[in-house]
Amino acid sequence: MVELFWYGCPHCYAFEPTINPWVEKLPADVNFVRIPAMFGGIWDVHGQLFLTLEAMGVENKVHKAVFETIHKASQGDKSGNLLKTPDEMAEFLAAQGVDKDKFLSTYNSFAVAGAVKNAKDKAKAYQISGVPTMVVDGKYRFDLGTAGGPEQALQVADQLIAKERAAK
Repeated sequence: MVELFWYGCPHCYAFEPTINPWVEKLPADVNFVRIPAMFGGIWDVHGQLFLTLEAMGVENKVHKAVFETIHKASQGDKSGNLLKTPDEMAEFLAAQGVDKDKFLSTYNSFAVAGAVKNAKDKAKAYQISGVPTMVVDGKYRFDLGTAGGPEQALQVADQLIAKERAAK
């Protein structure tokens, strides 16, 4: 089960309170993965941020705070931060308890560069054109609009997960 997202996407941000409790209740045989959509520019910068946090094992700890600060800033709230550069990210994350130097070295690492390439390849293979987009078992792709909304998207996901489980 894959969710493709972007930290700067208002729909992805609004989806968080709906998808997170659903993810926590997924059966053990369902592997949920977030993949950042990277369509260039700030999308790539934020995608690399996410993949760095994942590589450091702190994504769960700071994911919500990263989303919140970007959306505060995008709405003109001076307490927010668009996190447009690795240095801005490192400063913000230091306040969240993430080691600044370790973040910067990981952000610029070969491993994260490989993860970025992998994420871009997967998004291309899934033929996504927007976010949030859900993909079940690499076969079924849908977004919140085609599903009818956030809750309906999760119902569709549940149905497709059940269909794939029955087929195996």
